[in-house]
Amino acid sequence: MPQFGSNVSLAERAYRIRRHALRMGEVQGQGYVGQALGVADVLAVSYFHALRYRPDDTLWEGRDRFLLSIGHYAIALYAALIEAGVLPEEELETYGTDDSRLPMSGMAAYTPGMEITGGSLGHGLGIAVGMCLGLKRKNSSSFVYNLMSDGELGEGSTWEAAMSAAHHGLDNLVTIVDFNNQQADGPSTKMLSSEPVTAKFEAFGWFTQRVDGNDIEAVRKAFDRARSLGDKRPRAIICDTRMCKGVPFLEKRDITHFIRVEPHEWALALQALEEGRSQ
Repeated sequence: MPQFGSNVSLAERAYRIRRHALRMGEVQGQGYVGQALGVADVLAVSYFHALRYRPDDTLWEGRDRFLLSIGHYAIALYAALIEAGVLPEEELETYGTDDSRLPMSGMAAYTPGMEITGGSLGHGLGIAVGMCLGLKRKNSSSFVYNLMSDGELGEGSTWEAAMSAAHHGLDNLVTIVDFNNQQADGPSTKMLSSEPVTAKFEAFGWFTQRVDGNDIEAVRKAFDRARSLGDKRPRAIICDTRMCKGVPFLEKRDITHFIRVEPHEWALALQALEEGRSQ
């Protein structure tokens, strides 16, 4: 696990991740900021409690791998990598611009700390299965954490990978489902309902937990239990999150999959986030 910043709380880390994401959104005036605000607590627990990594050596062989299956969540991962010291904070000002290492959709070839190029949904879990198999062959103790969206539960490739993971006893795999119930065309549960999600993963042979993804302590406990489980099942953590968490006036919007706000509203969003931090 990372050996730095132990005096900084996970809640503070989550606040800073949200702040980095808002600042990047302001650069372009738009973006997948709602997802970043919603998943910030999960990323704080991932990067400042669960993962083993070295900020100055992103290819360290002993690292845990964190896969971003959902490429359009790149702004969220950049914010976490900035907070973790993998990327310099000043680089957020280049978000989405020409020749930036921070393109709007994540690409592993561009960004240190990004393990895979996400894009077409449903690929991440399959890649994670392959990585876990490779690590097993190397007798590595590293884990693979795969962050995916609830929308990806509608992809057949996801369930093929889930079945393969259980068949091969991949106890070094943790998949985290960001269940924010939001897709481009509306609520995920109305587009193609995946419920009951927990029962489905369990039926596929996974150890499965479902938690409030914006309750940091609940998320931390779920990560700890997933890592310490003493059997050969792959692990799934379903995290129910709220889009735009921490910025109330954005949380109330009907459409939050891709956010466009007026120029003056970015300052209001940062102010709302700061006010929530002090409560």
